[in-house]
Amino acid sequence: MLQCGDLATAACSGDEALNSLERRSVIGLAGLYAMRMLGLFMVIPVFMLLGRDLEGATDFTLGLAIGVYGLSQAVLQIPFGFLADRWGRKPVIVGGLLLFAAGSVIAALATSVEMVILGRLLQGSGAISAAVLALLTDLTREEQRTKAMAVIGMTIGLSFAVALVLGPLLGDWFGLAGLFWFTAGMALLGIPVTLWVVPTPAHSQPNRESGVVQNELVAALRNKDLLRLDMGIFTLHMALTGLFVAIPLTLTRQLSVEQSDHWMVYLSVMGLGFIAMVPFVIIAEKKRRMREVFLGAILTLSIAAFSMYWTSQSLVWFWLSLFGFFMAFNLLEATLPSLISKVCPPGGKGSAMGIYSSSQFFGAFIGGVLGGFVAQVADLSGVYLIVALLGLLWWIIARTMPPIRYATSFVLKLQAVEPGRASEILADLLAIPGVEDATVIVNEQTAYLKVDKTILDEQALLQYRFAAR
Repeated sequence: MLQCGDLATAACSGDEALNSLERRSVIGLAGLYAMRMLGLFMVIPVFMLLGRDLEGATDFTLGLAIGVYGLSQAVLQIPFGFLADRWGRKPVIVGGLLLFAAGSVIAALATSVEMVILGRLLQGSGAISAAVLALLTDLTREEQRTKAMAVIGMTIGLSFAVALVLGPLLGDWFGLAGLFWFTAGMALLGIPVTLWVVPTPAHSQPNRESGVVQNELVAALRNKDLLRLDMGIFTLHMALTGLFVAIPLTLTRQLSVEQSDHWMVYLSVMGLGFIAMVPFVIIAEKKRRMREVFLGAILTLSIAAFSMYWTSQSLVWFWLSLFGFFMAFNLLEATLPSLISKVCPPGGKGSAMGIYSSSQFFGAFIGGVLGGFVAQVADLSGVYLIVALLGLLWWIIARTMPPIRYATSFVLKLQAVEPGRASEILADLLAIPGVEDATVIVNEQTAYLKVDKTILDEQALLQYRFAAR
């Protein structure tokens, strides 16, 4: 699940509200995300149960079917972003939705697990996240973009939670094929939303904070602090997908929870887990204790998985273990993008987030494969143990992270100036109190800054002699 935005940057977005075009754009694109994410994730909590009747179904092949969408998502995430720059945002989004719908139809008609794997692979190939974010950038003003990204981010998180609840309910009513037909319908519904609900921008504009830039990718791949966070999101989603190989089977086989009642378990642990993580987000950002909260969440994740290993015979204790996992998961989903924003250089956030998103989806793929393999050659408790050990390894690696800079991204539009004045503008901006780092791209008439909001002289920045009026 792509999370878009720095929890701290809202302070730089100003108090002005979204205008009518921006509201329409945000509502339409958030709805598009919701429809697509529901389709991707509804199958996850029930596939290990409903897929048993498919020809060729084993724990390994079912785990592969759960996670394989992540492989095509990871591979095509960045290329689709480049195609959106070349062919246009809406054509790429519509093409991605058609691929997603086609994969859903193949999975709905499948009688073998191999055909479902093919369908899920095709579903993932509709990797439109970068194109959607680029379109959002085109349709929103700079000072409102953080607010718009936050709405999209919340929509993604909410869609995942709703999918965990709807999946067991719809699966019980309509079966596995019904889930995939519902998914195909949601994807096709997204096409008119894209074409006629979401406005068409007059022109596309480059923005290094939300889009991938080719020459920035190499720098992001060489940045060990960013790579440490990429490894983190990889591990987090590997753990999530791996656990959903084991959790539904544990609830049904060992705890005697009817499949039709699984939604109550997921709703309670996700809902309460989200509420419980909110104070920690506030402490991390407002009290500047991000490192401690982040490391504590990773350790909680690992302990919760260890607890699932020991408590799979007691519904109450297993529920408490799930609650601990999802509280930590929600917290890490919120803080990891914030850390990416703090660590990446000015103007490098879009490229850093592109690699981050690919790492997230590749982790989901490996989680499904690994979880299915371990469940088949060992047992369900082995899946919990592997996830716990991977979480512990992540905690050990994360402890090497340096002190966190609480800098916020700030984009300043510039007047048209000669290319030779870039170094002069850079020096001027770095002299303004609170500006910690800057990248000036003269041909884009933009300066990308990292600022410390607590000491930033924002008036001096906005009244800078070369700032666009």
